[in-house]
Amino acid sequence: MDIARPPLHGSGLRRRWNRLAELLQHRLSDALLCLVARFGIASTFFLSGRTKVEGLLSITPSTYELFRTEYMLPLLPPHIAAHLATYAEHFFPMLLVLGLFTRLSALALLGMTTVIEVFVYPDAWPTHLVWAGLLLLLIGRGGGSCSLDRVLGIR
Repeated sequence: MDIARPPLHGSGLRRRWNRLAELLQHRLSDALLCLVARFGIASTFFLSGRTKVEGLLSITPSTYELFRTEYMLPLLPPHIAAHLATYAEHFFPMLLVLGLFTRLSALALLGMTTVIEVFVYPDAWPTHLVWAGLLLLLIGRGGGSCSLDRVLGIR
Protein backbone atom coordinates (compact mmCIF):
# COMPACT_ATOMS: atom_id res chain seq x y z
CA MET A 1 0.00 0.00 0.00
CA ASP A 2 1.49 3.29 -1.09
CA ILE A 3 0.81 6.14 1.30
CA ALA A 4 0.95 9.52 -0.38
CA ARG A 5 3.29 11.93 1.28
CA PRO A 6 1.93 15.34 2.11
CA PRO A 7 3.24 18.15 -0.08
CA LEU A 8 6.32 19.88 1.30
CA HIS A 9 5.00 23.41 1.58
CA GLY A 10 8.13 24.55 3.34
CA SER A 11 10.57 23.06 0.84
CA GLY A 12 11.57 26.50 -0.48
CA LEU A 13 12.13 27.74 3.05
CA ARG A 14 14.00 24.57 3.96
CA ARG A 15 16.20 24.89 0.87
CA ARG A 16 17.08 28.50 1.76
CA TRP A 17 17.77 27.54 5.36
CA ASN A 18 20.04 24.70 4.25
CA ARG A 19 21.96 27.06 1.94
CA LEU A 20 22.44 29.49 4.84
CA ALA A 21 23.56 26.65 7.12
CA GLU A 22 26.04 25.49 4.46
CA LEU A 23 27.41 29.02 4.10
CA LEU A 24 27.81 29.39 7.87
CA GLN A 25 29.50 26.01 8.15
CA HIS A 26 32.11 27.03 5.55
CA ARG A 27 32.65 30.51 7.01
CA LEU A 28 32.96 29.30 10.62
CA SER A 29 35.97 27.05 10.14
CA ASP A 30 37.52 24.86 12.82
CA ALA A 31 40.44 27.31 12.89
CA LEU A 32 38.15 30.19 13.87
CA LEU A 33 36.14 28.11 16.36
CA CYS A 34 39.29 26.84 18.07
CA LEU A 35 40.80 30.33 18.18
CA VAL A 36 37.66 31.79 19.80
CA ALA A 37 37.42 28.84 22.22
CA ARG A 38 41.09 29.24 23.21
CA PHE A 39 40.79 32.96 23.89
CA GLY A 40 37.38 32.69 25.56
CA ILE A 41 38.22 29.98 28.08
CA ALA A 42 41.74 31.36 28.63
CA SER A 43 40.30 34.74 29.62
CA THR A 44 37.90 33.12 32.10
CA PHE A 45 40.65 31.28 33.95
CA PHE A 46 43.29 34.01 33.64
CA LEU A 47 41.00 36.71 35.06
CA SER A 48 40.09 34.39 37.93
CA GLY A 49 43.79 33.88 38.60
CA ARG A 50 44.41 37.63 38.62
CA THR A 51 41.92 38.04 41.50
CA LYS A 52 44.15 35.83 43.64
CA VAL A 53 47.37 37.83 43.29
CA GLU A 54 48.83 41.28 43.54
CA GLY A 55 51.69 42.38 41.36
CA LEU A 56 52.98 39.69 39.08
CA LEU A 57 52.27 36.52 41.09
CA SER A 58 52.24 37.37 44.80
CA ILE A 59 49.37 35.43 46.28
CA THR A 60 47.24 37.61 48.52
CA PRO A 61 46.37 36.75 52.14
CA SER A 62 42.69 36.70 51.16
CA THR A 63 43.44 33.93 48.65
CA TYR A 64 44.97 31.75 51.36
CA GLU A 65 41.94 32.47 53.53
CA LEU A 66 39.59 31.56 50.68
CA PHE A 67 41.30 28.19 50.24
CA ARG A 68 41.19 27.64 54.02
CA THR A 69 37.48 28.39 54.40
CA GLU A 70 35.50 28.23 51.14
CA TYR A 71 37.59 26.19 48.68
CA MET A 72 38.42 23.39 51.10
CA LEU A 73 39.75 20.49 49.04
CA PRO A 74 40.31 16.97 50.29
CA LEU A 75 43.89 15.66 50.32
CA LEU A 76 45.52 19.05 49.68
CA PRO A 77 46.53 21.54 52.36
CA PRO A 78 44.99 24.97 51.64
CA HIS A 79 48.32 26.77 51.08
CA ILE A 80 49.43 24.20 48.48
CA ALA A 81 46.01 24.24 46.77
CA ALA A 82 46.16 28.05 46.64
CA HIS A 83 49.53 27.97 44.90
CA LEU A 84 48.60 25.20 42.48
CA ALA A 85 45.29 26.78 41.46
CA THR A 86 46.68 30.30 41.16
CA TYR A 87 49.66 29.29 39.04
CA ALA A 88 47.52 26.97 36.89
CA GLU A 89 45.07 29.81 36.26
CA HIS A 90 47.94 31.88 34.90
CA PHE A 91 50.12 29.30 33.13
CA PHE A 92 47.61 27.19 31.19
CA PRO A 93 45.59 30.15 29.84
CA MET A 94 48.79 31.72 28.52
CA LEU A 95 49.59 28.48 26.71
CA LEU A 96 46.06 28.42 25.28
CA VAL A 97 46.36 31.96 23.94
CA LEU A 98 49.60 30.96 22.23
CA GLY A 99 48.07 27.71 21.05
CA LEU A 100 51.01 25.85 22.57
CA PHE A 101 50.39 22.43 24.12
CA THR A 102 46.71 23.19 23.63
CA ARG A 103 45.36 19.72 24.36
CA LEU A 104 47.45 19.36 27.54
CA SER A 105 46.45 22.83 28.77
CA ALA A 106 42.76 22.23 28.05
CA LEU A 107 42.95 18.86 29.80
CA ALA A 108 44.55 20.46 32.87
CA LEU A 109 41.84 23.15 33.01
CA LEU A 110 39.13 20.53 32.52
CA GLY A 111 40.57 18.68 35.53
CA MET A 112 40.50 21.92 37.49
CA THR A 113 36.91 22.54 36.40
CA THR A 114 35.96 19.04 37.56
CA VAL A 115 37.52 19.62 40.98
CA ILE A 116 35.70 22.96 41.30
CA GLU A 117 32.40 21.33 40.29
CA VAL A 118 32.71 18.32 42.59
CA PHE A 119 34.29 19.84 45.69
CA VAL A 120 33.73 23.60 45.67
CA TYR A 121 30.64 24.76 43.75
CA PRO A 122 28.48 21.79 42.75
CA ASP A 123 25.48 24.04 42.09
CA ALA A 124 27.41 25.98 39.44
CA TRP A 125 27.18 23.11 36.96
CA PRO A 126 25.66 25.23 34.15
CA THR A 127 28.74 27.49 34.14
CA HIS A 128 31.10 24.55 34.45
CA LEU A 129 29.33 22.79 31.59
CA VAL A 130 30.02 25.80 29.35
CA TRP A 131 33.68 25.71 30.35
CA ALA A 132 33.82 21.94 29.76
CA GLY A 133 32.27 22.36 26.31
CA LEU A 134 34.98 24.77 25.21
CA LEU A 135 37.74 22.68 26.79
CA LEU A 136 36.46 19.45 25.22
CA LEU A 137 36.48 21.13 21.79
CA LEU A 138 40.14 22.04 22.34
CA ILE A 139 41.04 18.59 23.65
CA GLY A 140 39.38 16.99 20.64
CA ARG A 141 40.47 19.40 17.89
CA GLY A 142 43.65 20.93 19.28
CA GLY A 143 44.64 24.56 18.82
CA GLY A 144 43.64 24.83 15.17
CA SER A 145 45.66 26.20 12.30
CA CYS A 146 46.26 29.55 14.06
CA SER A 147 48.39 28.07 16.82
CA LEU A 148 52.01 27.43 17.74
CA ASP A 149 51.11 23.75 17.95
CA ARG A 150 50.49 23.79 14.20
CA VAL A 151 53.66 25.78 13.47
CA LEU A 152 55.78 23.41 15.60
CA GLY A 153 54.04 20.25 14.38
CA ILE A 154 52.70 19.37 17.84
CA ARG A 155 49.60 17.26 17.64
